[in-house]
Amino acid sequence: MNIALWIVQGLAALGFVYSGWLKAFQYEKAKASWGWVKDVSKGFVVFIGLAELLGAIGIILPQATNTSPVLTPIAATTLAVVVLFGALFHMKRKEYREISVNLVFFAFAVFVAISRF
Repeated sequence: MNIALWIVQGLAALGFVYSGWLKAFQYEKAKASWGWVKDVSKGFVVFIGLAELLGAIGIILPQATNTSPVLTPIAATTLAVVVLFGALFHMKRKEYREISVNLVFFAFAVFVAISRF
């Protein structure tokens, strides 16, 4: 089970690092990749990106270093909330491809949060 958790944590962290990096530091590329970015303020997109980057660190580092490992499920729970709000946003806009991606990462985050508590 521990190996499965680490695999899921790694996949989730990679996804959130990719997404967060684009949103926080490559705004123009994010704007070209995702239509919704054009309809939301740049500051909000960067904020979401930074939250995802911090969450990606939080889902790996505390557990890996055994320094405050309770922060890992907290980070996973927070990421699940971010992804859930993203799915609701995309649902409202009828962006179904994005919703499916949100659901996968929501499942990853919930799995990690429940299993690491």
